[in-house]
Amino acid sequence: MADQSERKSQEEDLSPDIEDWSKHQVRQWALSLNGVDDGVAEILFQQDINGPSLLLLNVTDLTTIGVTFGPAKLIIHSRDEVVKLKKEEPTSSTNQPGKPCKPYPFYRYHDTYRYVESSILDITESGASDLIEPCHEYKAFINTTDKTKMSKFTDEVIRFAAACMNSRTNGTIHFGIGDKPNYTHGQVLGVSVEDKEAYANELKSSIDGYFEHKHKQAAQKCIKAPRFVGVLNRNKTSSDKCVIEVDIVPEFLICDENIYHTFSMKKTKGKETDKTETKPSKQFFVRDGGSSRNLLAPTTFAKPMEEYNQFVDSVAQLSQRRKQAEEKHLKVIKSSNQGFKLSQMITGGSLSLDKSHFDCYVIVTNKSHPIQLESLGFLVELNPTAVLDFDPESAECGLQRHFEQQSTVSVHLPEQYKITEGVEDIANKLKLTRNTSWVFCNGGIQDEAPSHIDQWLMDKGASIRDVISFLCRKDVLPNKRFLVIFLLLSIVNEKMDPLAETFSTFWQELRGTEQILCICDNEKAFTSWKDLMEARCGIDISGRCIYELNFAEVNGTILSLLSKNRRSSRFLPCGGGSKVLLKKKVERSLNTLEVLCMNQCEGDNEDTIVIEENFYKGGKVSWWNFHFSEQPGSTPFIKRDKFDIIMKRVIPDLCSLRKACVPFNLMHIPGCGGTTLAMHTLWALRESFRCAVLKDSNADFTEVADQVVKLLMYDHEEQLPRVPVLLMIDDFDDMEKVYDLQQLIEKECVKKSIQSKSAQVILLNCMRSESTERPESAEDTVFIGNNLSEVEQKQFEQKLKEIEKTHKNAETFYGFMFMKKNFKPEYIQGVVHNTLKSFNKNQKHAQLLSVLVLLNVYCKGASLSVSLCEEFLGLQPKPFCGTFKVVEEFRKFSNLVTSSSVEAKVVHKAVKMINSSIARQCLQELKTTHNLSKAEITDLLLTTDKLYESTQGKDKLLQDVRHILVKRYYSFEEESQFSPLIHDISLETPGQEEMMLLSASKRFPKDAVISQLLARYYYLKKKDFPEAKVWACSARNLSKDSSYIADTSAQVIKHELKNAIANYKEEPIAPQKLEMFLKVAQSAIEAFKETQSLAKKESVQRLKTKTDNCPFNTSGCLGEIQVGVLVIEVLSKTPIFSSENIRHDIMSQVLSGDIELKNAESRDPRHHKHKPYYVILRQFEDILYNLKFRMKTNFDFLDSFYVNLGSRSGMKDSREQVAQNELFRCFKQYAKLFCKTDFAPLLKNKTMFNMLKLHETRQILEMQKADTYFGILNCLSNDTSPEKMEKIARQYKFVCASHHDQIIKERINYIYVNVVLSRIKLESAHIQPYQKLIQLLQQVLHMQIPLSEYLPLHFIAVVLLWPQESIPAYGSLGKSISQLRTSYHRVMEEVYNGKRPIVHFFLGKKHGYERLVHLMEIKRCIMAGEEQFISMWENGKLWKEKKVEELLCRVTGEVTSKCILADTCIPDLKIEVTPMFKTQLSGRGMGSKVSFFIGFSLKGPLALDIN
Repeated sequence: MADQSERKSQEEDLSPDIEDWSKHQVRQWALSLNGVDDGVAEILFQQDINGPSLLLLNVTDLTTIGVTFGPAKLIIHSRDEVVKLKKEEPTSSTNQPGKPCKPYPFYRYHDTYRYVESSILDITESGASDLIEPCHEYKAFINTTDKTKMSKFTDEVIRFAAACMNSRTNGTIHFGIGDKPNYTHGQVLGVSVEDKEAYANELKSSIDGYFEHKHKQAAQKCIKAPRFVGVLNRNKTSSDKCVIEVDIVPEFLICDENIYHTFSMKKTKGKETDKTETKPSKQFFVRDGGSSRNLLAPTTFAKPMEEYNQFVDSVAQLSQRRKQAEEKHLKVIKSSNQGFKLSQMITGGSLSLDKSHFDCYVIVTNKSHPIQLESLGFLVELNPTAVLDFDPESAECGLQRHFEQQSTVSVHLPEQYKITEGVEDIANKLKLTRNTSWVFCNGGIQDEAPSHIDQWLMDKGASIRDVISFLCRKDVLPNKRFLVIFLLLSIVNEKMDPLAETFSTFWQELRGTEQILCICDNEKAFTSWKDLMEARCGIDISGRCIYELNFAEVNGTILSLLSKNRRSSRFLPCGGGSKVLLKKKVERSLNTLEVLCMNQCEGDNEDTIVIEENFYKGGKVSWWNFHFSEQPGSTPFIKRDKFDIIMKRVIPDLCSLRKACVPFNLMHIPGCGGTTLAMHTLWALRESFRCAVLKDSNADFTEVADQVVKLLMYDHEEQLPRVPVLLMIDDFDDMEKVYDLQQLIEKECVKKSIQSKSAQVILLNCMRSESTERPESAEDTVFIGNNLSEVEQKQFEQKLKEIEKTHKNAETFYGFMFMKKNFKPEYIQGVVHNTLKSFNKNQKHAQLLSVLVLLNVYCKGASLSVSLCEEFLGLQPKPFCGTFKVVEEFRKFSNLVTSSSVEAKVVHKAVKMINSSIARQCLQELKTTHNLSKAEITDLLLTTDKLYESTQGKDKLLQDVRHILVKRYYSFEEESQFSPLIHDISLETPGQEEMMLLSASKRFPKDAVISQLLARYYYLKKKDFPEAKVWACSARNLSKDSSYIADTSAQVIKHELKNAIANYKEEPIAPQKLEMFLKVAQSAIEAFKETQSLAKKESVQRLKTKTDNCPFNTSGCLGEIQVGVLVIEVLSKTPIFSSENIRHDIMSQVLSGDIELKNAESRDPRHHKHKPYYVILRQFEDILYNLKFRMKTNFDFLDSFYVNLGSRSGMKDSREQVAQNELFRCFKQYAKLFCKTDFAPLLKNKTMFNMLKLHETRQILEMQKADTYFGILNCLSNDTSPEKMEKIARQYKFVCASHHDQIIKERINYIYVNVVLSRIKLESAHIQPYQKLIQLLQQVLHMQIPLSEYLPLHFIAVVLLWPQESIPAYGSLGKSISQLRTSYHRVMEEVYNGKRPIVHFFLGKKHGYERLVHLMEIKRCIMAGEEQFISMWENGKLWKEKKVEELLCRVTGEVTSKCILADTCIPDLKIEVTPMFKTQLSGRGMGSKVSFFIGFSLKGPLALDIN
C-alpha cells in the first residue's frame, strides 16, 4: 500500500511545502535541477531522503553520502529558494483554487496561451447550446496507471466525440482539469506527458476501431488531433505538465444526416490459452447536459428503444439546424470587422472570387502544424500562381504534401528563377501560369539542405530576391492585379527570420503594401509580426493584417466568396449513362485542355446580361451561352443547318472507324459562326463524349497527346469500350499541325496499349478558310460559308425578338446583327463608317485600335494584352475594383473590341477585335476615309518602343508581328513570294514595303528569318544583289546550321546569274561575260551543295529527336539543277557550241564528261578564233565535266523522293506540286541537250549500228524517265498511255537482249516495265508471261547485285514472289523482306522524316499480274475527288467500300509483339508484316487472330484495315 501511495503521489504535482515531499518527489525535484545529474538524484533516493530530511541537510552532509561539492551547493541553494517562495505565499496550497481563466481558443493550436496551475476555467461542463459554441467536459486524469491511462484517454475521447457528432455540436474534452468533490469544478491540474505523439497515434487508431467502417473517415475529420496546452506553476515558472484537449467539429458537409454508433470491445483472456475473445458492445452517445449518455444502455423503462428512436428521427432536423448555425456563424464572421476586411482585401473589393480584381495570387508561408492543414482548403480554390514555402519539411509532412494531394504543383528551387534567357521562356518552362509553382525557399528537396535562421540570408537570400523580382515583373504577372498573401502558420519573432526579409523585398518591389495581405490566427502572432515589420521597414501593417479569425474561419470566409458553380463537383461521362467525378487535381493536371463536363454551368447563374452582350457583340461564345439558352423562357440556341449533319452523320461515321485518332475538319469563313458551331457540337455531346478544347494551338503537342489520353483513360482504364474524347482544336494555321497532333495521340495510344476497334479520339479541327467558295467536299470536312439558309434566317429573326426584350443596346450587337443580315457587306460598312467618324490618328486609343485592326486582319487570333494597353494609354491600374476597364478606354471604338483570356507562354488577359470581318472593313475605312495606309500602321507597330516594354503578352505580340511579316501562303499552282501584308503594302504604297522590312530588322535584330526576308526582297523585287548578299550573310551568321537560310544565300547567287543572263542581249556571249557567268554559276552550285548537306543533317537530327515532322528540304537539289539549266543556256550562246547540230552534240559530250575540252578544241575548225573561249572554259572543267552527272543525280534523287515517299498518311503530297512543275520544266531542257543526239550520219557505218542503236534507245528511255524503277512506277500515276508504255517495253526488250552487255539495273527495270504495263494494258502482246517473268526475277536474284540495286530488286521480289497457288514458293522471301527494310533505311534515312512510304501495290484476289492492284485502280472504283479520296484513305472508310473489298484479298494472321505473322496459301509459311497504323494493333494480346489487307511499300509489306 505504501508503494502504491508513493507512486500515486509521484504522479501529482510537487507541493510548495517541502515537508510534504516523499523520497520519490525529492528524486523528481533533483532531476529537474540544472547542473545536477541523474546519479545524484539516485543517491538521494537510495539514502531515503524525503522532504523533512532534505530540510535538515547541509553541504557537508551531502558530500558525506557521496555527492560532490558542486552539485551539493546547487541542491542546498535550490532548496532554500523553494523555502523562500513558501514564505512569500504562506496561504498557498495545491488544492486551493486560483483565479478564473478562459479556456484555450477553440480549434486553434499555435496560440501562445498557457494555463496557470489551480486557476479555474470560467465555463462549466455543458451540453449543446447553439451547436457552434463548444460544449466542454473535464477529466482530472489522475487516478490512472501507465497501463490504463492511454485506454482511459481514448475511451473518454471516443465517448465524448460520438456524443458531439450525434448531437451536432462543437465540443472540447479536457484532460487535467479537476472536478468536484476532490477539486473545484474546472480547476487546472495538468498531467505529465512523456510522449505526445503516442496520444495522437493511439487516438487515430482507436477511431478506426470504435466507429463503423463507413463512418471512419468522417470521424477522423471531426475528431481533431490532441492539443497539449502548457501549465505554468503558480509562480509563473515552467512546469512539465500540460492539459490535453481534443476538439470535436461535426461539420454539416461531413456529417450530413448520418448517425454514429460506437463499439466497445470487452476482452476476456483464458487462463490456459493465449486466445482473446472480443465481444463488441454497440453504443449510441448523445450530449445530455454536462455529460455524454448512451441511449442504447440497458434500462428499466418499458420501452427501452423509444428515446433512441425519437432521437434518430430528429437527426434530419438537427442536421439542418447545424447547417443553419454554420451559415449564421459564417455570416457573423464575414460581417465582423475582420471577416469583411478579409473579403474586401482578398478580392480587391468585389466581394466575389469569381469576379476578383486579382487575376492571380502568390502565397508566402512557413512551418505548418498538421491540424492547420484541414483549414487551408481555400488555398486549393485560390489556385495560387506561386507558393514561397520556407518549411523544409513541407514536401515530407507539411503544406506542400497536403496541397499536392488535391492539386497540381511544379516543384522548383529558387535558382530556377534566375534570368538566363527570355523571361517568358523561363515562365513557360516553369509552367508558371498553368500549375502552382511551389518554391522551396529553405531547402527540403533535391538534397538542398535547410539553413539556420542566422545563416539563411547569406545562403539563400539572394536567390529568393531573384524569385520575387521575377514574379513582380510586368511581363510575368499582371501589373497591380496579383495579391501576395503572407500566411503565417508559425509565429515570426526574430528579426533574421526569412519571412521578414521576404516581406521587405516584396514591399520594395511592389512599392507599398496595397498588394500584400497578411493572415495569422492569433493576436500574439500578429503583434510580433507587426512589430518586426515596423522595426524593419518603418511601416504599420495593421491595416493589411487579419488576425482575429482562426484558420477555420478564414477558410470558411474565403470559400464563401466562391460561386456555387466554382464549388460544385464536376463529372465526366463513363458510359451507359454513368458518370465519374473529375477530381480537381486531375483537371488541373490537364492544363493544356479546357474540359467540358456533363454538369458544366450547373449550380449558379452567372451575370447573364454581361455574358450574352459580349457574345452578341462578336465575342467568342462561352459554355454559359448554351446553358442560358436551355433555361425556361429562352429560345433555343440557334441551330445551324450543318449542326444536324455533324450530329447525325459525321460523328457516328467517325466513331465507327478503326483508328485511334480521327480528324474532322470544320472549315469556316472568319466571323461566320464556325467556332460557335464547333462548341455547340461539344455542348450537345458532353454526356456521350469526354469533351475538351485545346487552350493553346502552340502548346507542346507531346504534352497535349499525353493529357488527351489521360482524359480518355481517366477512371476507366479497364472498362471497355471507353467513352471517346472529342477534342476541339481552333485556329491552327496549317493542316500539318493537325496531322502532327493526330500522330502523337496515336503514338500515345500505342504506348498505353489502347485498342482502336473504334475511334478513341476525334479531333474537331475548326479551321479558317480564306476562300469564300465551298471547297471540294470530303468525307471528313464540313464547310460553313457566309450565306444563311431560310431556316437559319428565321431562327435569327426569332432570337432578335428575344434579345430586344432583355437588352436595351441590341443595335451594338454587331456580331449577331452581321449574321442576321446574312453577312451583307453593306451592314459592316455602315457600322464601321459611323463608328470611325471621329478617328484621329494622333490620339493614343485610335493608334492602338489601328494596330489591333492590322494584327487581326493578317494574323488569326491576334490580340494586345491588357497590361500593354494600360502602359500604352498611360493608365495607372490600382489593386482594387472599380478603377477602370481597358475596353472602355477605347472610347467610341469600344464596341469594336472585346476582352478575353489568352493562352500563351504566360497566360494573360487581352483585348482583340470582335469580328474579323469588322477588322478588315476597319482597315479599308482607315485608308479610304482617314488616309491611314497599311504601311503607316505597320510603321507605328514596328517603331513604337512603348508597345514592346516589359509587359504581359510581349512575346505574344512579337510572335504575331513576326507572323504578319514572314508567313507566306502556298497554293498548288504557285508559291507566294512574301506575306500577304508585305504584298498588300507593295500594291497600296509601292516602295514602302522596303522601309517596313528595314524597320522589322531593327525590331528583330537577332532573327535570321527577318534578315532572310530582306535578302529575298532585294533579289526578287529590287534586283539589288549586293544588298541581298549582305542580308543573306547576316542571316547565315545568325543561323549557321539552317538549310533554309543557306538556300537563300544560294538563291541570291542563282538569281544574280539569271538576271545577268536575261539582261545580256548580245550574241554570241563575249569571253569576259562567259567567265563572269561561269564564276557566278560555280558559286551558286557550291552554295546549293552546302544547302543539300545541311538539309541531310537536319533530317537526321529530326529523326533523333522524333518530335519535328518537318520534311526534307529539297530546295538545294532543285537549285543545283536550275543552275545547270542556266549554264547550258550560257554555253549554247557561245560560238563554239552554237553553230550547228554537231557542235550541240559536242557540248552534250563535254558536259557528260565523255570528251575533254582540248579534244573538242582540236576538232574545232575555228579553234584559233575560239581560243579565248576555250581558255576560259578550261578554268571550269570540274563543273563542266560533271554537269550532266550532277543534274542526273539530282533529278533521280528528287524523282525517287516524290514517287516513293508521300505525306504522313501514305498518299502523294499535293503540296509538292509547285516544285515538281519546276522540275519538269528543267528536265525538258536537260533532255533536249542530253537525250537528242543526232546519230543519222554515224548510223551509215554498219559496224557502229548496234552500239549506237543501243545508246540511242537508252537515251530515249532516259528522256521518258523510264531509265529508273521509280520513273517506271510513276507511269501508273501519271496516266501514261498504253502505246507509250508498250514502246518502253519494246525498247527494254531490245536493251536486255542476250547479245548486249547485261546491266543488272536494266534487267530489274524490265521486270518493272512488265508489271506496270500489265496494270495499264493486261492484254498487251509486249508483256512477258507471268511465269517467265518470275524466272527472270529469280535469275537476277542469283546474280551479283550492286548495293545501289538492292532496294528496287527486293521490292519487286517481295511483290511478285508473295506466295500464291500454282506457283512454287520462294524460300528466301523472308530474307528479301529483311533486305528490303534494311535497304530502305540505308537509302532513305536522310530524307524520310515527316514522310511515309507510298503503297505502290495491294494484294488482290486474282492470280498472276492481276493479283497486283495499284492505287489508281482503287481510285477508279471509288469515283471520288482527290480530296475526298485522301480523306477516305486517312480515316479508313476506303476499305469499307464494297468494290474495294471485292478487289482486294483479305489475309488472316496472328499478332506478335510488334507485327503480324500473315498466313499464306502454304500451310507452314507465315510472313512478317508491319501494321500501317500501330494503334490498330495495340491492346491486342499475343497470338490474337486478325484479318487485314496487304499493301507493298519500299519499307516492306504493310497490314491495312486490321480487324
